Amino acid sequence: MSVLTLPSFPDDVPTHPLLIIDYQLIAARDSHEIDRLWEAATKLGFWYLKNHGVDEEVDGMFDMGAETMKLPLEEKIRFEQGDDGMSFGRNSAFFIRYKAAGANAVDATGRLDTVEFINIAKDDALAWPKQARHAYPSTVNARMQSTITPFVRKSLEVNNTLLDVLNERLRLPPGTLLAKHPMEEYSGSEARVIKNPPVGHGSVDPQRLAIGSHTDFGSLPIPGHAICNLGDAMAIFSGGILRSNLHRVVPPPGQQAAFERWSLVFFTRPGNSVVLRALVEDSDLIAQAVAKAPEKSFDTGSTSLDWFTRRIKNQTINNRQGPETWMASRGTESNPAIV
Repeated sequence: MSVLTLPSFPDDVPTHPLLIIDYQLIAARDSHEIDRLWEAATKLGFWYLKNHGVDEEVDGMFDMGAETMKLPLEEKIRFEQGDDGMSFGRNSAFFIRYKAAGANAVDATGRLDTVEFINIAKDDALAWPKQARHAYPSTVNARMQSTITPFVRKSLEVNNTLLDVLNERLRLPPGTLLAKHPMEEYSGSEARVIKNPPVGHGSVDPQRLAIGSHTDFGSLPIPGHAICNLGDAMAIFSGGILRSNLHRVVPPPGQQAAFERWSLVFFTRPGNSVVLRALVEDSDLIAQAVAKAPEKSFDTGSTSLDWFTRRIKNQTINNRQGPETWMASRGTESNPAIV
């Protein structure tokens, strides 16, 4: 996919500055850079990451996404995400992977989203050429070995390094957070390429959200930098020390609105069987944080699989019954008693 030169971002649109963290310094365990990562993780939960070493694979992932989105709709629909809440389906090889624009709600009123995307499970990328869980469009299979699997492996390497550093700062026993995200256990970890049409294309208007306000289970992209954020699981594990912050995807402002928006994401999620609760028995720091917030509950009673399934299932428009369906799809952001 060729890189477009976009018009300048408008000067009159408020943005939020993020710390820029150097991954190579984090990997080298530079104490000053780790302090800066800790600041970002505990205050806003977002940061830029440079020198991550995944640039080459990123270009190939966007090419794969563009090739996939060009497939006929009837071909893509064969791989559509199912309504049971599973990105990768429980029983059907074709109950998964692709999401068409307008399949999800973006708020309690039932307004529809504008994005389409393709998911590739971490488990399938690592098992290739064997099929661990699911089948994919031909455009995905053609790039699995050369692009997708290397991208997933490098993304896991980066995220596992960050987990290890945060593990130490949370005063957890070595390897505790990594053990919650085991490579060998199936999980909701996935790569995703997202396409959002330009404003004015079809039914897309400037007030329509691409993806509604949510936490993960405005800042500006900088070329060569990844935008990183922490999700609900890390906030819960840490007893609220780490931040899982609200964000949403809105149409680009100004002259940029006339262009397609493409995004590439890698989600690292705990193993399916991992229970989401604060690790108070493993860290005095986490235990102290939980004790200072008696009004909050850090024991969800939910496994990672159940948490993820509930959220995805209830934002699917085919499952909508009313505003309560949207609320049931929310994470820590909608329940002040949790984190």
